[in-house]
Amino acid sequence: SSWKEIWLKYAAKKMVYLEAKVLSKLPHGSFYNVEYKNLVTEGEDPQPLVETISADEIRPMPPKLSQPSMFSLHDKVDAFDLDAWWFGGITGQEGDTYSVYFPTTNDVCKYPLQRLRRHLEFVNGQWVPSTTRQR
Repeated sequence: SSWKEIWLKYAAKKMVYLEAKVLSKLPHGSFYNVEYKNLVTEGEDPQPLVETISADEIRPMPPKLSQPSMFSLHDKVDAFDLDAWWFGGITGQEGDTYSVYFPTTNDVCKYPLQRLRRHLEFVNGQWVPSTTRQR
């Protein structure tokens, strides 16, 4: 089964994205069992975490875009941190390090360019660039 991106609706107001693979569809309703790539169970023998989630939280992996050589102020981005992609907006730059504001937590953190990607929206089954910048 190929990797998908799971949109954690209950976490930080839909702005966290994790890699997982679909293990099975449940017989009633639109729910699936998924296994996360980077999340594990607690305990002495950690195993990949398996959860049941609704179909509207599952989407294909976004296309691999060429890494931009830079971002501009207010660009919408996803920052890779704590084994997940977090939605935010660029608020500053020092060399190859960018300050990213996260609207769901009201935090600003700094990331190197290689830990950022352009934010894309999944609309009507298609990946599209964000139409507006984060303000």
